[in-house]
Amino acid sequence: MSGADWRSESAYHNVRKAEPADIAWEWLRRDREYQKDFGALVESKRSDATDHFRRKWGLTFRS
Repeated sequence: MSGADWRSESAYHNVRKAEPADIAWEWLRRDREYQKDFGALVESKRSDATDHFRRKWGLTFRS
């Protein structure tokens, strides 16, 4: 995760160029539950873990 100070306007000088997916990602990556679930996904040995994670968070990945 970036060490940028979210209170600093200068840390977000490119926000006007951001697309909706960029804003959504910035929100999601800061969500503590998402962080916890992602950590569990990385450590998981279950073959269905990725599908569950994608459904829960509404994510799709390019193949």
